[in-house]
Amino acid sequence: MSTQRYNRYEKARIIGARALQIAHGAPVLIETDQTQPILIAAEEYDAGVLPFTVNRGQHT
Repeated sequence: MSTQRYNRYEKARIIGARALQIAHGAPVLIETDQTQPILIAAEEYDAGVLPFTVNRGQHT
């Protein structure tokens, strides 16, 4: 993960999207004992290994 900080809504969106990927069979990026996709995704987020970015463009 880059040095960009995410607000709580962005963090929830990133973790939720990653949990959905894991639930559909995506490989897990870290070693973990967790079995629930949401918990695995949260651990991956905390480890900083998720390749997600947030585009904070202007809304019209």
